[in-house]
Amino acid sequence: MFSSEIKVRVRYSETDRMGYVYYGNYATYFEVARVEALRELGITYKEMEDDGMLLPVYHYDVKFHKPCYYDDELTIRTTIPSMPEARIVFHYEVFNQKNELVNTASTTLVFIDRKTNKPCQAPDFVTGKLKKYF
Repeated sequence: MFSSEIKVRVRYSETDRMGYVYYGNYATYFEVARVEALRELGITYKEMEDDGMLLPVYHYDVKFHKPCYYDDELTIRTTIPSMPEARIVFHYEVFNQKNELVNTASTTLVFIDRKTNKPCQAPDFVTGKLKKYF
């Protein structure tokens, strides 16, 4: 299993009238966490796209436990729980600055060959970087 953490500071524009982080902004937080987790492995979206690989989101699930507020510093723990095949799964846990779990989520992305626009197996350069964690 591979795990990575990043910190995100809630900006004022990301909150709603109640003062909570607007729920739609979490998808952006998870994208940032996912991209940085892959970067930590030495994999970039640009590299995948340049190699003809697309990675659209197939499934997204989120559960909110507590609200987050403007200026909260959030820690997002991103985990890849299993070796990718034609799909790659990411799990997320978000903690506030008090280390309270505020939400959990998961995304499933599908490897798509740009030329055929069809699902394909995860490229070797992705599985090769992840092998040592499984």
